[in-house]
Amino acid sequence: MDISRIDLNLLATLKVLLEERNVTHAARRLHISQPGMSAQLARLRTLFGDPLLLPAESGRGMTPTALAQSLALPLSAALRELEQVVSVQPSFAPEQDARTFSLAITDDAQVSVGLELVDQLQAIAPHRLRFNLQQPQVERIAAQLESGEVDLLIAADRLIPASMKVRTLIEDRLVMAQRPGHPRGTGALDLESYCELEHLLVSSAPGSPRGYTDEYLAGVQRQRRVVLSLTQLALVPHILRRGDLVCTLPRVHFARLDAGLELYELPFPAPGFRLQMAWHPRSHFDPAGVWLRELIQAVMRGEDAAG
Repeated sequence: MDISRIDLNLLATLKVLLEERNVTHAARRLHISQPGMSAQLARLRTLFGDPLLLPAESGRGMTPTALAQSLALPLSAALRELEQVVSVQPSFAPEQDARTFSLAITDDAQVSVGLELVDQLQAIAPHRLRFNLQQPQVERIAAQLESGEVDLLIAADRLIPASMKVRTLIEDRLVMAQRPGHPRGTGALDLESYCELEHLLVSSAPGSPRGYTDEYLAGVQRQRRVVLSLTQLALVPHILRRGDLVCTLPRVHFARLDAGLELYELPFPAPGFRLQMAWHPRSHFDPAGVWLRELIQAVMRGEDAAG
């Protein structure tokens, strides 16, 4: 018998019929009409090729056939197992469960989130939970999130695939940094002087990298002088302190780097910066995923998530 062609509701009906041995009583238990119950009994008889229940000699109720009697126990056991399957609620206990989490996290996100997150991860059952932090592969990240190869992406909003669930971790504004004693002085910036300065650009984009600032300036037919680009945000303070380059980044990055640099407001309405975490909708209700996302938010709030 091909089980894929069986209406499982019929098996639940058969169980009740065998227990009640009365069509009226069975219909009442299942909250259906007596004609509806009779129709289901007819379908069961066709399915099993057996009358299953016959009118009792006493005229009251029904008597199961030999086949029906043989089905009673295994049918009841099978339905109990199905009930357990559909009633199972997944759970996750970080202090007990073993799990490997893969996080795709950009370089700037590692500066903003990474160190505090690593501290928390080491405090929570380090021998049973494993964490793999990697740079996002921009061209593959959507597929990696969908397949489960990557559990969570932490990146600027421009790198988040449109189909993902998203939560914002940081909202900030861009500022320009220079070393103390920079030859341009300490005056407020204007657009002309800003574009003429020699800029350091931090970008993980392949090819000819462009930042938020370059995109804005292109929109107003201006261009700054980018003379050096790199992917490692942590190198920025060292490079700026050794020369006359300037760098435009979210204010929070300079604060996290403890750079000892001078910060200046930009002379134009620069686009805002948002650091977000993103995950595939398929894992939205996964208890382990929920735990990880709440842990990261606690880290961003400066809370002790392990305590």
